[in-house]
Amino acid sequence: MEGLEEKLKGLSIARRCRPEEPTYLLDVALQPAGLLALSCSNFTIHLHNKDTLNLVGEYRGHSGPLCGVVFSHASPDLLYSGSADGTVRGWDVRRPGTQAAQVFKSDPSHSYCSFDLSCGDTLLCGGTEQVNKEDSFLVFWDVRKPGGGLLGVYSESHSDDITQVRFHPQENDRLASGSTDGLVNVFDLSRGAEEEALLLTCNSDSSAGSVCWSGADYTQLLCLSHDEGLHLWDLGKLDTDEPLTVFSTSDARGLPLMADGGAVDYLVGGQWLEGAQKLLVVGGMNGGDLHLMGCDGGGLRLLRTLEGGHASTVRCFLWDAAGEALVTGGEDAQLLLWKPGGRELTTGKRESMKSKTALRLKSRPHKKHSYRREKKETQNTESH
Repeated sequence: MEGLEEKLKGLSIARRCRPEEPTYLLDVALQPAGLLALSCSNFTIHLHNKDTLNLVGEYRGHSGPLCGVVFSHASPDLLYSGSADGTVRGWDVRRPGTQAAQVFKSDPSHSYCSFDLSCGDTLLCGGTEQVNKEDSFLVFWDVRKPGGGLLGVYSESHSDDITQVRFHPQENDRLASGSTDGLVNVFDLSRGAEEEALLLTCNSDSSAGSVCWSGADYTQLLCLSHDEGLHLWDLGKLDTDEPLTVFSTSDARGLPLMADGGAVDYLVGGQWLEGAQKLLVVGGMNGGDLHLMGCDGGGLRLLRTLEGGHASTVRCFLWDAAGEALVTGGEDAQLLLWKPGGRELTTGKRESMKSKTALRLKSRPHKKHSYRREKKETQNTESH
């Protein structure tokens, strides 16, 4: 950890990118060959050079809020995106601006608020919003089959919006899902039917916002809730009498991290750093400052605070181990590259864009993908 801590302590802004069209930056994915993919609140996908942050391409095709982007593992020129418009799409990053190379759909009532691709690049899974006030679905496709490759759905394990699905980084058939119903489920898809495939259900006691595989051999699971709760479970203890909980707090905002007793205003997410064998959790302040924290059985420990970067809420981050760099994006429409000893070419940070009405309508902190439901409610109101 000393090596990682030294790198984090040396971070400073090396590059700053401000898109011409103001838009929230919601999610980021890294292609090792040199690209960053960003999902934006205006339903577009931006491609940036990971070293210069220069914009090198854009995709337009989705008609609803995006719920993430992920690169294919074996074919890194293929990028996937999921959307509340009811589609998961595959894009050829060698051809920016073109139409999607693949489109995956299911039932017309399905609106996706999460998706992921298995480590073997064979399975796509999409998590839907709640349908008919009681149902939500995990939808599966075989990406190798022409015509969409729809395999089927799981329908019994969640009862509200499925906010996150995450395949295991090393086991193609292992899947974790989190929902606003408070449940985090782990499946072994090789067992087939949903009842047999469900291995474990953990209760976050709140609305689950994100899940992340972590720990040696990725045997641990991190869950962050929409009200800033944090839960770390050890699935390696599943067949023992020992408790699964490694660390848990119902509200990370109540944990004193700084010497003056200060804490985070919100949690951005977590990432397991394989090289350092440590779990990195990023939290932030409403004004834009970021706290980089280590997380283990002892709780959260502040490693570094990053100041002078963002002007409002940060929505996504990733640690690029090969480039020894941190990438962050947020509601101020800024994409930042932090590197040890980095020196920014231009100075000054952008003012917060949170006053932009269009941005406020297109992206909400915890119910980012409920636009269909709100649209229907508006129509019902107008009809009376």
